[in-house]
Amino acid sequence: MFGNRTLLTFVFAAIVAPLVLFSGVVHAEPSGKVMIYHAGSLTVPLKSMIEEFGKKYPGITVETKGGGSTKMARLISEKGDAADIMASADYVVIDKNLIPKFADWNALFASNQMVLCYTDKSKDADTINADNWYEILQKPGISWGHSDPNLDPCGYRSLMVLQLAEKYYDKPGLYDALLKNRPEENVLPKAAGLLKLLESGKLDYAWEYRSVAVQHGLKFVELNDHINLGNYAMDPFYKEAKVEVTGAKDGEKITRVGGSITYGVTQLKNAPNPDAATLFLEYMFSPEGGLKILKAMGQPPFEPVRVGSEAMKDTMPKALQGLVEVQK
Repeated sequence: MFGNRTLLTFVFAAIVAPLVLFSGVVHAEPSGKVMIYHAGSLTVPLKSMIEEFGKKYPGITVETKGGGSTKMARLISEKGDAADIMASADYVVIDKNLIPKFADWNALFASNQMVLCYTDKSKDADTINADNWYEILQKPGISWGHSDPNLDPCGYRSLMVLQLAEKYYDKPGLYDALLKNRPEENVLPKAAGLLKLLESGKLDYAWEYRSVAVQHGLKFVELNDHINLGNYAMDPFYKEAKVEVTGAKDGEKITRVGGSITYGVTQLKNAPNPDAATLFLEYMFSPEGGLKILKAMGQPPFEPVRVGSEAMKDTMPKALQGLVEVQK
């Protein structure tokens, strides 16, 4: 019925077609949505990362939801929000809220330091400095604020700075005196809201991370290493600061202990799009990718990214294991 040439063509097609289809499945371009919950202070660098990542993987759409790290983690652990990645301004938030039920590992990828932000509109803007800031914040008529310590690490770190300043400058009662001049309405759910009030002139000063101040072109007071939470060598002194915040359960209280600022990130166990999420984290952990962007935006990255144990490293996706080092 078939000529030799026709028969060979038919047989070849019958063999090759399934292989082509199979190959298409194996080598399909990564696609779909990746959802990242993150600290508000990562908004600007994440935007740049997503733009660059999208050039390499146009089939992947990366969406973000930012706010106070504690609040973001609780949306996952308590409200059941579905996310692929959680990036926190305090790695402890991931340890306390997500591991082990919602995540297996926690990668430490960047540091930061606390600064006091202001603008040209701020009262005493022409005289404030690293030596007199705590005197100016006590003045009548000076309006300053910070984010909510129960929802945002930047909030409890702001209070830690004030506690450490009392000890470092040997000014008994300084912490209480400062808070006495800060009305409750100046405590906002997240630091981004403070920036808007600062830029509008409704606030004179606001506590923020140095990277955020740089990214928004704000003026800021750079603090002594003993109180800015930016120098890991000062951790023994930082530990003297303690702030009580609300826990996950009604009436529960948790004590946050001072320490150098360390950001953490994890991929959730039930990530809706794990393969694409891992690809994004590969880019984020790359010295020529996400870490380079962080450095350019005033936030020192850890190169390489760190994890706390070999056991934790072994739980990470294989593609990420070569991009991290174990540092206890």
